[in-house]
Amino acid sequence: MDILTEALSSMRTGQPASVRTEGRAPWGLRLPPVAGAGFHVVLYGTCWLVPLDNAPGAEPIALSPGDVLFLRDGRGHILADQPSTPAEVEGHGQYRAGIPIGTVTLGGDGPRTSLLCGNYHLDQGRPHPLVRQLPEIIHLPTRHGRHPELSAAVQLLGSELENPRIGSAGIVPALIDSLLLYILRAWFEDQPPAAAAGWAAALGDSAVAPALAAIHETPSSQWTVEALADRAGLSRAAFARRFTTLVGEPPMAYLTRWRMTTAARLLRESESPLTTVAAQTGYSSEYAFAKAFKREYGEAPGGYRRAARAA
Repeated sequence: MDILTEALSSMRTGQPASVRTEGRAPWGLRLPPVAGAGFHVVLYGTCWLVPLDNAPGAEPIALSPGDVLFLRDGRGHILADQPSTPAEVEGHGQYRAGIPIGTVTLGGDGPRTSLLCGNYHLDQGRPHPLVRQLPEIIHLPTRHGRHPELSAAVQLLGSELENPRIGSAGIVPALIDSLLLYILRAWFEDQPPAAAAGWAAALGDSAVAPALAAIHETPSSQWTVEALADRAGLSRAAFARRFTTLVGEPPMAYLTRWRMTTAARLLRESESPLTTVAAQTGYSSEYAFAKAFKREYGEAPGGYRRAARAA
């Protein structure tokens, strides 16, 4: 079971939105916060990301060709040719619709920078803990042989955007969709095993990872701490401590969380009756399921389904 893919799928609320940004120095673009997670890919040239807050460590980040940025909470920020360049508010550039995506052009007549900018529509109201534990800003350079798969995806995107051809309208959205998994996989694999903590450690842990995979694969099973500990090859107490330390909550609490997350996705995306949703998430009766769901989401399953479809 691919836990990273499952966790991201549980948060998705729509398809990614993206635009190509073409800046010629001097240029600066102020981007407001977005719902979900933001991303930037430097296709050509150099630029800077300047955070808008004064939090510790919120220093400007120099970006080079091939660099990828992921902004976990879609925080507002500035992109510019230099940190000191005044920034225009988003929307002041000249937008041109196009296939596969539109282009925003801004700035003067100096050196050119080309970026792919966008955001992934992720439910930040109930983020999966795997995503919640990520740094607010992830910066992944792909030059000099680092992150070869991510680098290949960036190069393919650059080629399709520079020279659109037949099929580009389908290829580019698929690459952008896949880019999120490449970004997060590269970050997780960057964490030194000896220093990894939280989910970065849990995904590679010989005891916790199999237990997580079992929960994700069959949330309908009547899992107990003892059964998961047996699968992990540890005593009940040792497994519970290890799981809680790495995942951030006890095994049964995470099982309930994943069952409710799965139930919410089924309610949003399928026509399955509530009895079927209950059975698929480990509840023996519709009543028990509805009670658990309302405790978690604050409304009954039927009301949640209607509100999700209306939205």
